[in-house]
Amino acid sequence: MRPLETLPHAAALRCLAVCLLLCRVSLAEPAPKAEPAPKPAPDVIFFTNGDQLSGTLERAVGKSIIFKSDVAGEITVPLDKIKELRSTGSFAVLRKDIPPTRRNVFPGTLDYQDGTLTVLSPLAAPQNVPAAQVSYIIDQRTYDMELEKKPGALYGWHGSISGGTTIVRSTSNGSTYTAGLTLTRAIPAVPYLPARNRTAFNLQETYGKLTSPVIPQTQPPSPPSVALTSIFHSDLERDEYFSTRFYGLVQTSFDHNYSQGLNLQQVYGGGIGWTAIKDARQELDAKATAQYEKQEFETPANNMNLIGSTISETYHRALPRKLVFSETVNLLPAWNELHAYSANASAGLVLPLFKRLSLSVTTSDNFLNDPAAGFKKNSFQFVTAASYTLR
Repeated sequence: MRPLETLPHAAALRCLAVCLLLCRVSLAEPAPKAEPAPKPAPDVIFFTNGDQLSGTLERAVGKSIIFKSDVAGEITVPLDKIKELRSTGSFAVLRKDIPPTRRNVFPGTLDYQDGTLTVLSPLAAPQNVPAAQVSYIIDQRTYDMELEKKPGALYGWHGSISGGTTIVRSTSNGSTYTAGLTLTRAIPAVPYLPARNRTAFNLQETYGKLTSPVIPQTQPPSPPSVALTSIFHSDLERDEYFSTRFYGLVQTSFDHNYSQGLNLQQVYGGGIGWTAIKDARQELDAKATAQYEKQEFETPANNMNLIGSTISETYHRALPRKLVFSETVNLLPAWNELHAYSANASAGLVLPLFKRLSLSVTTSDNFLNDPAAGFKKNSFQFVTAASYTLR
């Protein structure tokens, strides 16, 4: 017979074995599968002629909505052709008669009937908006990013980088290199929202060196002649819109032109701008600034400190076959030294080749009324380069 003191240990062992068995059984049983979340009901359009179409509301601009369906693809439908629209997504409605703010725009589901759009938001009472006052309808994610949240430093940039080269190896040896970088950021980044601000950065550089021996050679040999080309331009501009067409701006630019004896020209200024034309194909801007300008030449006696202005216009146009034409003209009068005015103009054409790769053709002319002694006033360039679109 077992001693009595061993009985509690045996009971404990039996309890432990039972617990392990239960755990093993529970682990072996498969976990119940979670039921998939039900798909949201599709948006539905009921047309005035009695037809209807199911799909997804994308957005709206003015009196038209953009609707996407599996049957018809992405289509644009005028509101006057719609009798009723039901949407389950969350959208923000921007009105023509009320500037959008956090206090008057509350995203929610939409219901449109007989010329009136009703916004059903969980954060506010239902809002009824007449169709004539609808400026934009955008999804809540776009609204939050473009109007509510402050975009990060890298958000919204797009532009291109270009480069080209010419190399000569013969009796004379020469190399010419061109490079360019163009970056632009407009906030909001989507074209169907009114602009708040815009930042533009440009950089162009042309550098060349041609070495030619003296022919016929002399004794002792004369050193070869060297011809340099060095033209550099960079500018940065920040625009802040106070209406859909007018904006204030600050800008700075830096120029170096060896062929005009200009070591460095620095410009710092601010002013106003006006977008005279803006649509899906073209944009024309006119600007005027007051500025400080410092010019440093090869001969220090020509150095100047100027108070002046920049009066400019910039034009972009999309052409058939995805060609893009752009041109700009800048006039820089100096008010404290009237003879020290300058001007520059450029025109370019971008021809798409393959995906993001393009061919760019650019002409530019720089005029300096007071160049260094012995240098010409004009400097003209014709540049062809390969261009790659960054976004």
